[in-house]
Amino acid sequence: MSSNSIGSFFVITCFGESHGSCVGVVIDGCPPGFKLTKEDVQKELEKRKPISDQISTSRREEDKVEVLSGVFNDYTTGAPICMLVWNREVDSKPYEEFKIKPRPGHADYPALIKYHKFNDYRGGGRFSGRMTVALVMAGAVAIKLLERIGIEVLAHTIEVGGVSVGNTPSMDMIRNQVYSNIMRCADPKVAKMMEQVVSKSKVEGDSVGGIVECIALNVPVGIGEPIFNSLDVDLTRIIFSIPAVKGVEFGAGFNVSRLKGSENNDQYAIRNEKVITLTNNAGGILGGLSNGMPIIIRTAFKPTPSISKVQKTVDLKEMTPVSIKIKGRHDTCIVPRAVPVVRSAVAIVLADHVLRAGLWKNEEPN
Repeated sequence: MSSNSIGSFFVITCFGESHGSCVGVVIDGCPPGFKLTKEDVQKELEKRKPISDQISTSRREEDKVEVLSGVFNDYTTGAPICMLVWNREVDSKPYEEFKIKPRPGHADYPALIKYHKFNDYRGGGRFSGRMTVALVMAGAVAIKLLERIGIEVLAHTIEVGGVSVGNTPSMDMIRNQVYSNIMRCADPKVAKMMEQVVSKSKVEGDSVGGIVECIALNVPVGIGEPIFNSLDVDLTRIIFSIPAVKGVEFGAGFNVSRLKGSENNDQYAIRNEKVITLTNNAGGILGGLSNGMPIIIRTAFKPTPSISKVQKTVDLKEMTPVSIKIKGRHDTCIVPRAVPVVRSAVAIVLADHVLRAGLWKNEEPN
């Protein structure tokens, strides 16, 4: 399978570059007969757009989705769904310097070597966060598909620049509060503290990273295809395709290494005639299979590598050390914009595994 595609039954293939003509996605394997409008996709794209000049790039793309195939009279047809947005607001001039002076923290140098200098370096090309537009468009379809069988996917910011939420917010807070502030945090008070840290970093010419948590509710027991296509393997694979991701953990995550078995094991019980676990250290996945509890994933994002501080690099033409100061339009913190991206990525994998498990049932047309 191409490295530009992911999935087995719900297969997505992304195309485009940061400063190319457009960015788009083709979804193959989407079932026919469920309602999908252009507005459904646009709603998710709006969540990804730059939020504030205080934390986000000043690049303001309209990102109006065009649905080219696979949807007719607002219903999926079963044919491949092709969607794209055009790149209109580009400024490639600042990137000319980086052809021979790779930016620290970016993929400029390894990409130049791998593609023998033929890669599109403008705006980072295929390695840009701009490519997450494709994930969000595909995610919008996956979210609608999952809604039909009662699966809900939520995401929110839980840490930025060392400022983190305390106790996990309630599901209602995550549903209702996340998009009420620019940090995409379910706790408005903590969001203000995060915003202050980001603003301070911007003044200093620096950047900060953080953590996004994603929760999937009502996932049926037994979803997953061990060994090499288990649910957590596939989720991790797609999340690591998001630029700037440096870590993924499920449930108690790395903290399990500090627990005893008696503390880590999620003991079973019956509640309302349903098997549950009393804790959820496993994060809803055991042996690569969903266990019926909420799937909880936390994703760590590194600080944006494009900063205005002077940094050391090399001149690849002269093979001498030099210093650069990166110009252009960049996010001080990408975490808030990553919230809908992580949600979309998780929904894409869950949709794929739901179809693999044969849980999808078409409705008869009206």
